[in-house]
Amino acid sequence: MKQLVAFDLDGTLAESKQPLGDAMGDALADLLDVADVAVISGGDWPQFDKQVASRLPERADLFRLWLMPTTGTKLYTHRDGDWQALYAELFDEEEKHHILEAFDAALDATGFVPEEVWGERIEDRGSQITFSALGQQAPIRAKEVWDPDFAKRKIIQADLRSRLPGLSINMGGATSIDITREGVDKGYGLKKLAEASGFPLEAMIFVGDAIFPGGNDYPAKQIGLDTIQVRDPEETLAVIAALVACLK
Repeated sequence: MKQLVAFDLDGTLAESKQPLGDAMGDALADLLDVADVAVISGGDWPQFDKQVASRLPERADLFRLWLMPTTGTKLYTHRDGDWQALYAELFDEEEKHHILEAFDAALDATGFVPEEVWGERIEDRGSQITFSALGQQAPIRAKEVWDPDFAKRKIIQADLRSRLPGLSINMGGATSIDITREGVDKGYGLKKLAEASGFPLEAMIFVGDAIFPGGNDYPAKQIGLDTIQVRDPEETLAVIAALVACLK
C-alpha cells in the first residue's frame, strides 16, 4: 500500500508558474486525508508558496504535506502554524559565477535568441540556477509553442554539459533548464525525502508529465519508484481521484 504520493508541479498540478486551480486544491486536500503528499519542482520557495501552499483549502491536512523547492535541495514542512525549512543546500558564490558565465557562453554558441522576452532569463535560486528561455514572466501560450518537443533545450543542455562537467543539467517546466550540483535531480530529492519522512521509496508513487529519458521527472523512475505519467493537470485530477478511491 502506498503511503506517500509525490508530484511534479508545472504541467502536472498546475500550468507553468500558475497557482493551483480550485479543483486541484480540493483534490489534494482529499488525497491528504488518505496519504502524505509531496510536491517537487525547480521553483524556489516563493513560487511554491504562490502556486501551492496558499492555494489549499483550510481543511487540508498540511502536517502531511512535504514541499520540495529547487529540485528537492530544499524541504519545507508545516509545523507550529507556519512553513519551516528542514534543510537547504546552497551554491557558494564561486560556483554561481562559474555557472552564469557558462550560460552566457552556451547561449552565444547555440544562437537561440527568442523574438520576445518577458523578465529575467537566468535566476539564482540559491541551490539551483535556472534558465528560462523566454523570461521568468513569459505568458503560458508563448511557453507552450516555443519548445514543445524539447529539441531547442536539448541543444543548449548538451552545450552546457560540455562546459560544466560535474554538475547536473536538466530540462524542467515548459522552457527552462535547471543546474544543480552533481547527482542532484528529482531522484536525489526523493531519496532525501525518504530519509526525512521515514517513508521508504517502495511506499511512494510519483506523478509527473516528463517521465521520459531527458525529462526532469525521469529520475523518479530511475530510482525505482512506481510512476504515473500524465499529459496535463486535467489528467492529474483523474489520477488523484483514482488514488483516493484506492487508498481509502
